[in-house]
Amino acid sequence: MTRSRRLIHAIFLLLLPLAVASLGLGVATAAVIVAGTLLWRWLIVLSGIVVPEKAPPLVLETISASHFAEKVRWCMDRLGLDYIEHQSGGTLGVFFTGRTVPELRIRTGLVESVVGNSPEILRYLWGAYSAPHADKAGFLRPTNERLDLERKLDRYGANLQVWVYYHLLEDRALTLHAWGVDNPSVAVWHRLSLRFLFPLLARLVRRAFRISDDHFAKAVLHIEDLLSNVETRLADGRRSILGGDEINYTDLVFAAFSGLWLQPPAYAGGKGEYSRIERSQLPAAMRAEVERWLEDYPKAAIFTEDLYAQER
Repeated sequence: MTRSRRLIHAIFLLLLPLAVASLGLGVATAAVIVAGTLLWRWLIVLSGIVVPEKAPPLVLETISASHFAEKVRWCMDRLGLDYIEHQSGGTLGVFFTGRTVPELRIRTGLVESVVGNSPEILRYLWGAYSAPHADKAGFLRPTNERLDLERKLDRYGANLQVWVYYHLLEDRALTLHAWGVDNPSVAVWHRLSLRFLFPLLARLVRRAFRISDDHFAKAVLHIEDLLSNVETRLADGRRSILGGDEINYTDLVFAAFSGLWLQPPAYAGGKGEYSRIERSQLPAAMRAEVERWLEDYPKAAIFTEDLYAQER
């Protein structure tokens, strides 16, 4: 595979200075090695043109238990797209390569384009499929009203990240499970790295998401404000949060994010079995909040569960 060759080449370049220094090679020998390395790189590029890599046209990069990935995954499934999902281990990507998920890779001939961030991916899907699949893609149409709600929902999703990590990080086993260490779809070396690097990763998560009592309390206020708003909207029996009976992508986004704490059986379209955490396994304080939200926002909870049962 061309991609594998590029990875091997990159690793070789990183190790080359160590090899030259440890073996005491002269300048002339080092120059020959560099020339050979450049030739190797050119052959890799040439092979990609002469014998193109056999790769699927759409690849969705995700991590286990990501509600932002579920947002995109659900919309792609609803469109009926043929794609490959590649799951990485937990937070390894963001902290060691600077790559966030979800990330959509689109291959057209020799060209591979990459779209990151869930809102931008949904805009790409609308632009690419609204014409050829007009009968299916209408739910993705980005009206001003939908875009405004999506921004609020994305903030809800970000606050849920704070809420989850505040409760889970103290439980190493549950956090690693959510990060995919029990998921056979995640590369073995990713799973081993997550176990070995957990103390460092947990520390980085606390810094990146500003996990503290004060920030957690603010996150919960924002979460409950959004849930209260949705609860009020749904009080008139509407089928869609924004009104009417036609489901649109913002309904799926709300359900995808709320699925993080409700954990319905169909979460992640059946791909979340290795990261799903039963309510009985949650830390006591976290479980108590879930049960309180179920009691305080029953319509929002039922709305989410119905969408998963009927539309997922």
